[in-house]
Amino acid sequence: AFTDPDKLLNYLDIDAAPFQADIAARKLFPMRVPKPFVDRMQRGDPYDPLLQQVLPLRQEFLAKQGFVADPLLEQSQTMKGMLHKYQSRVLLLVRGGCAVNCRYCFRRHFPYQDNHLAKQEWQPVLQQIADDKHINEVIYSGGDPLMAKDDFLLWLTEQISQISHVKRLRVHTRLPVVIPTRITNAMLQWLSGTRLKPVVVLHINHAQEVDSSLADAVARLKHAGVLVLNQGVLLKGINDTVEAQVALNEAVYDADILPYYLHMLDKVAGASHFEVTEAQARKIQEGVIKRLPGFLVPKLVREIGNQPGKTPVDLHLHP
Repeated sequence: AFTDPDKLLNYLDIDAAPFQADIAARKLFPMRVPKPFVDRMQRGDPYDPLLQQVLPLRQEFLAKQGFVADPLLEQSQTMKGMLHKYQSRVLLLVRGGCAVNCRYCFRRHFPYQDNHLAKQEWQPVLQQIADDKHINEVIYSGGDPLMAKDDFLLWLTEQISQISHVKRLRVHTRLPVVIPTRITNAMLQWLSGTRLKPVVVLHINHAQEVDSSLADAVARLKHAGVLVLNQGVLLKGINDTVEAQVALNEAVYDADILPYYLHMLDKVAGASHFEVTEAQARKIQEGVIKRLPGFLVPKLVREIGNQPGKTPVDLHLHP
């Protein structure tokens, strides 16, 4: 992975000199970009939509009202390693690290070090799930849960499958997008080897992120009986046009991935330059609805801290 912005820009044949004031933003949030993802970027183009998602920029130093370290009010959750935001499902912070550090990440300030659990420390979390009969779905998240080793994920999944009222296992991950070879036989074994219905939610923001290697990885998931969905974030200068959104949803469906959510940007400190206004988002979504069949149109939503689910954005299509 590239962790030095100068080396990344040089690899892409982009003059790094104009970016020196931007590169300082790596102190706010480290840069990390796997080479397979970099190889989908356009050489010589400093405005490449994949590069713009990962390159530190000086705008990250701007303090904008409403943009805070904990936009979804997650850091006050009481149980270490688990977020119980919704009645019927819980989110497990399986691993704090990510294969790629997206500059708009809503957890870029999250205290992962305070939520790391050794294997023997997961028992209280598992007991909490077992004691709450309302919980029917467990979500692996992070960071990126697929940064964890497969033998641990096999153990954890088998433990959860023994809780009778849990029906589904959902994995939220960007890792197969940036490193498609992460879809291994060992991963498929724990993901589809229990009675739990498996769902993988990928995070793809731009059609350029979808290539044959990702499509091949998704084909392996589908062959194993995994439902594969996509959720993206609406990002200024990256995918904030009707054309970009149409191309994105066509590309993910061509790769056998079903569009699921399009998120409004979570207002995390350091990411205000990615914000698309709600009025702009409504207009984009209206255009997408006109261009695509309903099953290719993701739900436009925002997440609000302490709310029991995602909040759909009213498109105001009718008076």
